[in-house]
Amino acid sequence: MNKYLRLILDREFRFSVLAARGFYRNMSDEELYRHKYRLSYGTELDLEHPKGFSEKMMWLKLHDRKPIYTTLVDKYAVRRYIAEKIGDEYLIPLLGGPWESFDEIDFDSLPRQFVLKCTHDSGSVIACRDKAGFDIEDARSKLSRRLKRNYYYGNREWPYKDVPPRIIAEAYLCRPEDSASIPMNGEGISPDTIQQQLGLLDYRFMCFNGRVRALFLNIGVIDGKGHTTENCYSNIYDRQFNLLPVRETDPNYPMPILKPENFETMVQLAEELSRGFPLLRVDLYNISGKIKFGELTFYHNSGLANIFDPPQWDEIFGSWIELPEC
Repeated sequence: MNKYLRLILDREFRFSVLAARGFYRNMSDEELYRHKYRLSYGTELDLEHPKGFSEKMMWLKLHDRKPIYTTLVDKYAVRRYIAEKIGDEYLIPLLGGPWESFDEIDFDSLPRQFVLKCTHDSGSVIACRDKAGFDIEDARSKLSRRLKRNYYYGNREWPYKDVPPRIIAEAYLCRPEDSASIPMNGEGISPDTIQQQLGLLDYRFMCFNGRVRALFLNIGVIDGKGHTTENCYSNIYDRQFNLLPVRETDPNYPMPILKPENFETMVQLAEELSRGFPLLRVDLYNISGKIKFGELTFYHNSGLANIFDPPQWDEIFGSWIELPEC
């Protein structure tokens, strides 16, 4: 009830909620960017002389519009790009699809464990750990609703506008087995040990003009069912896996995390995939030494939810973005 009252009484909150649901379609991209930026950060968006990380991202959303971006945010079409750039061994195995409707899915052909995801948006993921107890009707409701939604209209991330709405099934990435983990030692805890306890780590490499400058490591964010958890951590590292004196929203993990043995390979893969783009986030997984591709993201948090502590890191990250001539 409080939320409904706030929708009625709080004009700015009402705008934020309705805009996220695709209202205000007659508003130009630039006008919506300016309004949402002011709501998010309490300051005016300077598109003429952008400096900060978020501000430059908004400039890129408006001005840097290459057709290939639409392919790269398409969860199905991007697979060919990944295979050509770094090899299909880094792809999560495809089990089925793409399907244009939920009813096309042949669940009898799927294994006991699998992951369903929409190809045209962000976050439409349903993980099945055991098909015997899988709630097909709940999955149908969620994914069918998402298929009707054009993700572009929420925050005007234009690459998503023309991605065809489809569903694919991928292999379920299991947590590492106990026998594969490296136990804690005096220096810290191994990534695989954390993954056994909290779920898969999400390695988000921030690439600036094809060079990894930072890693945003999400810890315990996604549970075993593909849902976002309430208690999670986030560490930010440099390209050598040194913890940087900055955090974003979530607290740091309470003890040192050991550098993955194949970390340099991950950096090389992220740089190969991001070459030629002013800013690209390359998401990878690393399970018992096996690296798998997650997704490519052009606008981290859509440029509208990047709160750094200390705040000067917004300009530090922003200084690494070289805006192209468009």
